[in-house]
Amino acid sequence: MLDRRKFIQAAAMAATATATNLKPLLAQSSQTRSPNDMIHLALIGAGIQGQHDTEIALEVPGVKLVAAADCYDGRLTHCKELWGQDVFTTRDYREILARTDVDAVLIATPDHWHKTAAVDAMKAGKDVYLEKPMIHVYPDGPEIIETARSTNRILQVGSQRVSSVIYAKAKELLASGIIGKLNMVSAYWDRNSSLGAWNYSVPLDASTETCDWPRFLGSAPKIPWNAERFFQWRKWKDYGSGVAGDLFVHLFSGTHFITGAHGPTRAMATGAIRYWKDGRDADDVLLALFDYPEGFNLSLHVNFVDGGEESEGFLFTGSEGLMTIGGNTVSVTRTPPETEPGYTVSTFAEAMQKEYIEQYEKKYPPKHFSGPLPENVQKFTAPEGYSDSYDHFHNFFDSVRTRKPVVEDPTFGFRAAGAALLSNLSVERGEVVHWNPETMKLERS
Repeated sequence: MLDRRKFIQAAAMAATATATNLKPLLAQSSQTRSPNDMIHLALIGAGIQGQHDTEIALEVPGVKLVAAADCYDGRLTHCKELWGQDVFTTRDYREILARTDVDAVLIATPDHWHKTAAVDAMKAGKDVYLEKPMIHVYPDGPEIIETARSTNRILQVGSQRVSSVIYAKAKELLASGIIGKLNMVSAYWDRNSSLGAWNYSVPLDASTETCDWPRFLGSAPKIPWNAERFFQWRKWKDYGSGVAGDLFVHLFSGTHFITGAHGPTRAMATGAIRYWKDGRDADDVLLALFDYPEGFNLSLHVNFVDGGEESEGFLFTGSEGLMTIGGNTVSVTRTPPETEPGYTVSTFAEAMQKEYIEQYEKKYPPKHFSGPLPENVQKFTAPEGYSDSYDHFHNFFDSVRTRKPVVEDPTFGFRAAGAALLSNLSVERGEVVHWNPETMKLERS
């Protein structure tokens, strides 16, 4: 279900060091597979998002979970409870990558592990579904892209709006010119709950015995055991990317898919910790503005005072109308431009008013409307129970079988995440930051 992913994006995950000497296990997964072949999937990072993703992935016919890795023993136990005692479990994801029965991996680790786990998996001959944001820091992007190219592995980034029938409809409508020339996109993702602020529950048995703290830290600064950082990692920049990486990246994915744009050229953002002053260092309120070379501006915000648990939406403003996306519905309201300029003569002398109006009506004779009413409002709603998450996994597994390109490849994923992280960079520097969406590189101000 779509709403299942709403404030839950946690994982506490996998592996201390970059796997070395992992020989590609190309076997059948590197070739065209029969649609009837069972795809053996492994989960790396079995937190809330990882387990939810797996539940959806296994709804796709012909997919079986054979292994799972996580740094908390309780999650490994629960994987067996959910998907069978024959599921292989380990704290060290490298044991999964060494298995010949694993075709693809689903990576739902904390952000600071995304690059290492994805690169290791591709070098081991596995196809990869990588949760968003694709990167934690900018150097991650080129390495992931190059590894996918050199290993000929499938890598799909997990921002499922790119597979949504609603977003596909919005893309079609915009391209048709129904709202005229696009000039502004406004989008938001608001939350108003403790869970939305990443305060996930810490299990009662959390300890250095049940949790592999050194493995979780990986490349992050080495600090003493901290259960909150382990289970609520999104609250700290060492492991997560803040609301920009958690939420803005979805809005960028949607914007880029619908408009065909590759990204902004500059960004200006402001944000702070306005309410959750609990030791975290990731802002809870963020506003950002972006310039796009296609001739439109993008405005994004995340807030915690929307009056409900969570809401998200888009408003596309064009010269001839508006297009909105909310939930599973896209709506268009057309407001074609006036065919006459109109006049403002009330401040003129009466004689001049009369003369001006006479001249105006000669040039623009009064018209009386006739015919059917125009369809100024159109609305398209997905069928009840529709899940773009299911479609995104279905597209991924289809690519694993056929080797055709995925709908959200590493380049698309880097452009979305790279644009989102401009927000954090602008806040940190206190200045406008510049980005080249074609070369996917930061530029000097």
